[in-house]
Amino acid sequence: MTDASSARAAPMTIAAPRTATRRLRPSGSAVVMGLYLLFLMLPIYWLLNMSLKTNAEILGAFSLWPRDLTFANYQTILTDPSWYMGYVNSLIYVVMNTAISLLVALPAAYAFSRYSFMGDKHLFFWLLTNRMAPPAVFALPFFQLYSSIGLFDTHIAVALAHCLFNVPLAVWILEGFMRGVPKEIDETAYIDGYSFPAFFIKIFTPLIASGIGVAAFFCFMFSWVELLLSRTLTSVDAKPIAATMTRTVGAAGVDWGVLAAAGILTILPGALVIYFVRNYIAKGFALGRV
Repeated sequence: MTDASSARAAPMTIAAPRTATRRLRPSGSAVVMGLYLLFLMLPIYWLLNMSLKTNAEILGAFSLWPRDLTFANYQTILTDPSWYMGYVNSLIYVVMNTAISLLVALPAAYAFSRYSFMGDKHLFFWLLTNRMAPPAVFALPFFQLYSSIGLFDTHIAVALAHCLFNVPLAVWILEGFMRGVPKEIDETAYIDGYSFPAFFIKIFTPLIASGIGVAAFFCFMFSWVELLLSRTLTSVDAKPIAATMTRTVGAAGVDWGVLAAAGILTILPGALVIYFVRNYIAKGFALGRV
C-alpha cells in the first residue's frame, strides 16, 4: 500500500515544475504589448536623455545615457521669460478654449439628443465637417479678421479659433453620453418643479460627468498641440510654447539640449490631464463615443 501510494504520488511531484515553467513562459500577446510599449517609450526616453546632456555631448559620440548629467537646460527654460512665458500663454488660451467649447457644446448636444427638428441630421453633419477640415484652410481668414478688429496676438483669438474645431467634437461626444440618459429623468424633474437651468446643472450634468471629462480632455489636447493657428495668430504677447520651440535657431545654431528639455516639459501637462481623466476616457470607450 505504501509503495503503491508513493508510486502514484511521484508523477505529481515531477509534473509540478513543468506547470510552473509553463506559467512563467510569456504569451504572444504579452510580447507584442511589450514591443509596442518599447516603441512608444523609446522617443520619450531619448528626448529625456538629450535634455540632460550638453550640446557638445549630444553632437558627439553616441551614448544611451548622459555621461555628464546637467540640469542647465531646464534651468534655462524656467528662468528665461522667452521660454516659460510660452507655457503660460499656452495654458491661458487652452483653458479658455476648453471652457468656451464646453459651455457652447453642452446645450447644443442636449438639443440634438432630446429634440427632433427639421434639418437636425444635416446640421449635426455640418458641425462635424468643420472638424474634418485642416486648420490651414482657416488660417488666412482668421488672420485677416483678427487683424481688422484688433484681436491679433491675443489669447482669446487663439481660443476662439480653436473652438471651430473643438465645439463640433465636444458636441459629438456629449450627444452620445446624453442620449444614454433616459428622458424620463427630464420629465420627472420638471414635475418636481425644477426649472431647466436648475435641472441641467444639479441633476443632468452629474449624470454625464464622464462625458464632460472626455470632451474636456480632447479639447485640451487639440488646443495644446495645435501649431499652425496658434503660430499664425500670435507674434509676441500670446506666443505659445509650440511656436517658441520652432524659432530656436540662432547665430550659434540649434540649442538641442534646451529644445529637448522644452519637449519634456510640453509633454507633462498632457500626461497629467490623461492621468486625472483616465477613468472617464475608459467609460467613453465603453459607450463607443471615443
